Amino acid sequence: MAVSMTTQNTVLGVLLPREGAVHFAANLATVVIGTIILTIAAKISVPVWPVPVTLQSFAVAGLAAAFGWRIGVATVALYIAEGMSGLPVFASGGGPAYILGPTGGFILGWLPMAYIIGLAADRGASGKPLPLFGAMLLGDAVSFALGFLWLLGLGAGAAWLDQSNLVASAFSKAVQPFIVWDILKMAFAALTVAGVWTLLRRKPAA
Repeated sequence: MAVSMTTQNTVLGVLLPREGAVHFAANLATVVIGTIILTIAAKISVPVWPVPVTLQSFAVAGLAAAFGWRIGVATVALYIAEGMSGLPVFASGGGPAYILGPTGGFILGWLPMAYIIGLAADRGASGKPLPLFGAMLLGDAVSFALGFLWLLGLGAGAAWLDQSNLVASAFSKAVQPFIVWDILKMAFAALTVAGVWTLLRRKPAA
């Protein structure tokens, strides 16, 4: 028995065939296309050190909400694998050293972020902007927490951090400036997905 990778509660689940080889091929294509979208989002950025402001968190949230957790997590995982292999898919390139640098924790944090948001969509949040927005904020907060802890691990001796107050310095430079940005991005992502869901589910007039 074939296992469906999507649910009818998601945008992708409504659009794609439900079973068979076509279902598998369509899901595989969706994952690849998703990584292309993430790459494009990475290149739209404001170069602020050590973590650039990009549209990637918006793209992760939107894709996970539209795809559900299975395809959402698979998309992020493939994207990270592409970057680890050396493909220039991240904001400033690719390769293992990039993941081991200051942005690595935030990138890896997109995996649980995609899971949290995708799970909410699978459970029926796609057409509910406020619950979907809440799930996106939670997922984004987890990503920020992992990225922050990653920075603290790398921060000892870093010239761009105040070594006398490492925690406050890392927070003020790599988290605080992006909070408002990400709240806005999550709100826009939630409204976008909920709007698309509403259009797809609207029955044509008789």
